[in-house]
Formats: sequence, structure tokens, C-alpha cells
Amino acid sequence: MTLIKSISGIRGTVGGAQGDNLTPLDVVKFTTAYVRLRAEANPGKKLTIVVGRDARISGRMVESLVEGTLLGCGADVVNVGLCTTPGVELAVTHYGADGGIIITASHNPRQWNALKLLDEKGEFLSDAQGKRVLALAEEEDYLFPEVDALGRVLARESYNDEHIRQVLALPLVDAEAVRRRRFRVVVDAVNSVGGTVIPQLLRALGCEVVELNCEPTGEFAHNPEPLPENLTQIAEAIVREKADLGVVVDPDVDRLALVSEDGSMFVEEYTLVAVADYVLSLTPGDTVSNLSSSRALRDVTQRYGRAYAAAAVGEVNVVAKMKETGAVIGGEGNGGVIYPELHYGRDALVGVALFLSHLARRGGTMTELRRTYPAYFASKNKIALTPAIDTDKVLREIAARYAGERVDTTDGVKIDFPENWVHLRKSNTEPIIRVYTEAHTMEEAEALARRFMSEIGAICGL
Repeated sequence: MTLIKSISGIRGTVGGAQGDNLTPLDVVKFTTAYVRLRAEANPGKKLTIVVGRDARISGRMVESLVEGTLLGCGADVVNVGLCTTPGVELAVTHYGADGGIIITASHNPRQWNALKLLDEKGEFLSDAQGKRVLALAEEEDYLFPEVDALGRVLARESYNDEHIRQVLALPLVDAEAVRRRRFRVVVDAVNSVGGTVIPQLLRALGCEVVELNCEPTGEFAHNPEPLPENLTQIAEAIVREKADLGVVVDPDVDRLALVSEDGSMFVEEYTLVAVADYVLSLTPGDTVSNLSSSRALRDVTQRYGRAYAAAAVGEVNVVAKMKETGAVIGGEGNGGVIYPELHYGRDALVGVALFLSHLARRGGTMTELRRTYPAYFASKNKIALTPAIDTDKVLREIAARYAGERVDTTDGVKIDFPENWVHLRKSNTEPIIRVYTEAHTMEEAEALARRFMSEIGAICGL
């Protein structure tokens, strides 16, 4: 069982011993610390916090604890109930709240849950704010307010319809073009909140929807991470139903994977690439993704004569780089599309609407569209180290060896060779180094990974 405390929140397996898992006591402890952080930023103010959750089976239990703790700390609550992560983010600004808590463990399996923590802009906490929450959680001298200062529940209402309305109102969402195409779409929402909102959005766009795992029971029909090995069911359904495409989302609907009409993977990395292609064709501007994302986004951006920038892994880092560069589109290669025209957060609803607008305007099939983009193949591996090995020292050694190449040490070590790249990052939770590579063929990518894993092993004496 596991409890992971990080700057972006707290996540863990439900039950077990306090401090080693996500128990009721841990939920109360970290919710209290979060309220204290928001109170420090708003001295003397009556706080309002938005709360929403995905459909996983522990969600109601954690939601009750979070809401009760917020009220006990003197904060008012707007509870949007079963809601996507991007929906909660938007609700924070819609209600003029001082922050938000999203109860979701994203793509983690059913036994996990988490608290994702937002600021008043509906964005994830900064590094400094996250560290402050962790520090406050260890302090025991907090005085809770007395009965007359308790918080109130200001509203219990869904935000899903409003989220869909805002997506459809985006100028680049060409609803009429999509309606004319009458796409037949299979949706796999892994029995979470996406099973409610994604079919509703698609039907508003005039699509015929075939629902697969769309009942929001929280009993995930398969591993909820939208990777090819977990998507065989939808691939078969697309061919059987003679559908135009498949849409796959993770439990909290911030990641979007697409499947082509022949059942082949469009590949999660190319969700952002295709959406960026569409946005850049209509809106001149720059792009951002993280260091572990495909080089294809850079290539497409340069086709339009614009600049691409890479950020450290993590949504908060990508958002910071997008703001710094004024990027018009960005995100992460895991299917996370960030479109600032609506908000600075990964949003699968935005991704679906913009992608379908692109495909409708362009014409043709998913496989035809996919062939218009540079072909890259990624290999993702890890090498286990003993706890005694200094992983930072190992990465410095690798960077020094390749000082003559294009080396980026913003987040681990990324080495950009002319025809391929390798990104080495240490895990924050276990003694491993992640080894991500990309090349023009899978064989090249895997060979590059083996080469660097061998080099790391030699440095460590493994």
C-alpha cells in the first residue's frame, strides 16, 4: 500500500495504516493544511472552495471527509459532485472561489484516490505552494474555528453542462462542420465521469455515439490508463460498428486518446500534435509540451514558422512555460491538451471538440490524417538502482559524457541527437531512472534505450 505526498497533492491506496496509505485521517490532515495555505494567501477572508470528484468507488467517502473538513475549518463549499478535473478547474473561476479540491487519482487503478489541489485561478499549486501544504500538514498547533464561524455549503450543483457549453462556444470549435460529417464515434470512458460528459458533448456536435464502459460506477472495466495494451476492446468495437473513430478518456477526463477507423491507435502523443496543427492553421502562435513528449509537435510548429519550447514534466511546469512564451496551444504527450483560450488545464473535452473540427474541415479518415504527421516511435523504460546509488550523480555523469550534444538538464537529462533523443529522469518515489527514447522506428528507439540503460548500469556497477 502506498501514500505519495507531492507538491501537486496527496494520493494513495485507500485503507490501511495512517501515514502509509490514504486513510480518513490523512484526508482530514491534508485538507486542513490546504485550507491553511489558502487562508495565508487571503488573510481575514471567508474562503470559498470548490469540490468535485471522479466516479471511483471511494469517491463519495473521500468527498464527505473533504467537505466536512472544509466546513470545520471555516471555509464555504461549492460542491459540483461528479465532475471532470477540467470542469472543477473552470468552476473555481466561475464561482469566484479561492481554490478547489479535485478528488481523483487520475489514471491510477480502482484502489487509489487522491486530492488534487487548485489555486484561485483553477490551476494546480506552484512548487512553493505545494511544499507549504506539506509543511503545514506536519504542524499540530492549528486552532479550528468555533461553531459560529463554521463554513456553509453554498451550492450542490453539477458543472458539466456549463463546461460543455463553454467548449462549444469556443470560436475554433466548428460545430456546424462536425454536424455535417455525422461522425459515428465509439466512446470508452472506463466507467467514470467521462461516460456522462463525453457522449453528451459528442451528441451536441451531431455525432452518433456508441457507448462502451460509460456507466459511471467506478468499477473500471480495464486498466484506466489509456495506453494501447488497454484499448483492445474499443479497437474491436470500432471495426465491428463501422465507426469513424474512437474516443478514450481516463477517469478524470484530462487525457484524450484516439483510435482510428481501422482499430489502429492514432497514438496518444499525436492527440496534441493534431489539435495543435488545427489551432496553428487558424491562430498564429507558439507551442509548448514537456521534455518527454514527441518531437512531432516541434516539427508541426516549425511548419507554420513558429517556435516550440519544452518544459519540465508536469502540468504546472507546462502551464508556466506556456504563459512565459505566450503559447496558443500546448500540453503533454500523454493526451493532455491545454488550450488557453478556455483555461490553463489539460482538458479532454476541448481536445475532442477541436480535433473533430479539424477532421471535419479537412475531410478524409483518421488514418489519412495520421499519415500527414512526422512518424516517430517512443520507447519507455526504467532501470532500477539500489537505494545507496546517488541518482543525481549518475545523471550528471551522463550529461558530462554528452556535453558535445544538445543537452537539456531542466528536468533530469535530455539529449537531443539529430535523428532521435533520450530523456533520463529520476523517480521522486522510488530508486529508478526513467529512460524515454524516441526515433523514426521502434527498433531504433529500443536500441537507443538499451544503449543508455547499459551505460547507466556500467556507471553504477550493476
